[in-house]
Amino acid sequence: MDTQPIDAHALGKLKWRCRRGMLENDLLIERFFQRHETQLTARHAAALTQLMNLSDNDLLDLLLRRKDPDDELNSPDVREVLHMLRPSARSP
Repeated sequence: MDTQPIDAHALGKLKWRCRRGMLENDLLIERFFQRHETQLTARHAAALTQLMNLSDNDLLDLLLRRKDPDDELNSPDVREVLHMLRPSARSP
């Protein structure tokens, strides 16, 4: 299991890949990077990339807990990244 943080180049590519067309998703993803970018590993990056392959509406449904990941998205790594992405009840 890769526990080393990804390098700056990989982080930049990941941020570029995470740009979305829906403002709500962009805001949640931006907050995610503000909180977690220094701790992201290759495992997190792979799970986040899987989530970015979703449509904006499907991604937002997962982020807002309207639905849970299923099929190939139902993995421990994706669930961990979703937990990191989702707004907490304490978020303003």
